[in-house]
Amino acid sequence: MRDDAGGAHYTPEPADTSAANLPEQLQRLVDVLAENVHDAWAATRLDEGWSYGEHVDDTRKKHPCLVPYAELSQQQQDMDRYVVVTTLSKMLALGCLVQPPRVTEEPTAS
Repeated sequence: MRDDAGGAHYTPEPADTSAANLPEQLQRLVDVLAENVHDAWAATRLDEGWSYGEHVDDTRKKHPCLVPYAELSQQQQDMDRYVVVTTLSKMLALGCLVQPPRVTEEPTAS
């Protein structure tokens, strides 16, 4: 949609998912999916020729978030979690059933 001046006009209208509370047992799923969100984003950037840099530089294709998820700041991790929480909340609001992942035992040291 364009406004009268010919510029882009966009008004985001995200679904209200405030009533769809995520059960506590889905927290591990949120963490796993948030890491995957970051990895998918990073893989795309790397495929496009981006590399790590201390500051975002679109010209030189440098980005400070091209590091493993565990090395991201808490703020950056929270942004990835937000994507997951809003997506899962929308799924629950639509009536989808979301199950927590199966608990797998850690391999024992030999």
